[in-house]
Amino acid sequence: MALMLAVTSLIQAQNITKPVRGTFINFTYQDERNKYMNPEGIDAKSPELWRLKIKELSEMGIEYVVLMFVANNAKSFYPSDFMPPAWSAGKESPVDAVMNAADEHNIKVFMSTGWAKDQDDNPRIPETRAIQVKIMHETAKLYSKHKSFYGWYLPCEDVVGPYLSQKAVDAVNSLTSEAKSLIPKAKVLISPYGLRLSKFDDGIFAAQIAKLNVDIIAYQDEIGCVVEPMPLPHMKDNFIHLREVHNKTKIELWSNNESFTWEKGLNVRPSALIPAPFPRFLSQLVGVSKAGVDEVISFAVCGILDKPDSKIPIGQPFFAAQAYQDYMDWKEGKGRWPLLAASFSGNLKHDAISKSLIFSYPPSSTYSGGNLTDGKFGVEDYTDKNWLGFEKKDIVATIDMGTEQPVKSLAARFLTYKLKNIFLPTSVEFSVSEDGKNFKTLKTVIMDQYLNDRYDCWIDMATADHLNENARFVRVYAINGIGQWIFADEILVNAVF
Repeated sequence: MALMLAVTSLIQAQNITKPVRGTFINFTYQDERNKYMNPEGIDAKSPELWRLKIKELSEMGIEYVVLMFVANNAKSFYPSDFMPPAWSAGKESPVDAVMNAADEHNIKVFMSTGWAKDQDDNPRIPETRAIQVKIMHETAKLYSKHKSFYGWYLPCEDVVGPYLSQKAVDAVNSLTSEAKSLIPKAKVLISPYGLRLSKFDDGIFAAQIAKLNVDIIAYQDEIGCVVEPMPLPHMKDNFIHLREVHNKTKIELWSNNESFTWEKGLNVRPSALIPAPFPRFLSQLVGVSKAGVDEVISFAVCGILDKPDSKIPIGQPFFAAQAYQDYMDWKEGKGRWPLLAASFSGNLKHDAISKSLIFSYPPSSTYSGGNLTDGKFGVEDYTDKNWLGFEKKDIVATIDMGTEQPVKSLAARFLTYKLKNIFLPTSVEFSVSEDGKNFKTLKTVIMDQYLNDRYDCWIDMATADHLNENARFVRVYAINGIGQWIFADEILVNAVF
């Protein structure tokens, strides 16, 4: 019975964090960034591909699909009267394939109004807007009767830092007016960027947002783009401010969480988008959920997370399938993910708090501010004082619980940041003892070493659960097998949340 209650508790805590319920779809290769989203050897315009991917997205819980564009370089991905087709003659168009499959799988589609020319469209230019309006009229006529037609995506990805310009507001509202005249009940979504530059303290940001006539703003969180060093803590604060702004409007607050990182250069077109380490992405989901967003979508799920046994695989080989499996395991409450998510939310308590701790090798003086039994957690920033650093040595830490007591679960949290030569341990051994001398090994955890690690700072955890022991002493032995530094912030005994 106790085990059943513990599992139920894990699943309930897991459900506090919002899952990804939407993704963008990209019909064609634009540049090297799309290398794995539209991989060589796969016909990205084939109806078979998009019917399958819509089905797979539905299986993983996706409810919203946002078409990034329906035309490119003066060719259309739907039957157009003023553009030649971009797909093979005699086949179902890519947009038709998505809409028909979305009807079947109860997915809601945001139809794009672009591109008038290409991915560098400027909607403020009258010629660009005129073509976008033509696209809207054609797609409304073709698809508005589909049950999957939910709304419009306006590719007006303007900057919201320090606030949205009046020209941007006018451009968005002009297209919104056109969209509402065609299909009054259709939702209008935009997804701006530049959140890190936003200023929330003078009222101008909120005033400009309030002028928008859109229904949904899905702010890009920019974590994948790493637009500032170690951006996660700042992003989480910004979404708290956004919630306050949107509470004074009728506009829904969505987050557009970036699930990707970069294969080569950072934020450059000659570098492919690849799956980020899942612990980093999980922290993003926890952060925006805690801030109170209404929905979470992601650029991108399709092409970043890919079903392992898909008949038409896309995404970076192996890593896209691993990203999918990690995400689905989290959704199902498996493994270390529920506990790690709870640690990101700051809602963890455990029995080792305030207990004495002995190190076989002392922490390094450069980073020795943390305390592994104080119940305080670090953030994704190596300068956070809650981290304890060990340079060129293993962590061997023994906790004296004071008296012999039940040990049901053990865990330890670690930071990794390749740019500062901080890496996860290669393995973590959990042991217990009655006398502090003779230890019994309970579990040795081989830690996942995510290889897509060039730019990101993230937190991961080693866990040993479903234990049935009684002990006074608990030992954690973390092997420094890769880098110069190991950073830890807490050892948890019988964690609850």
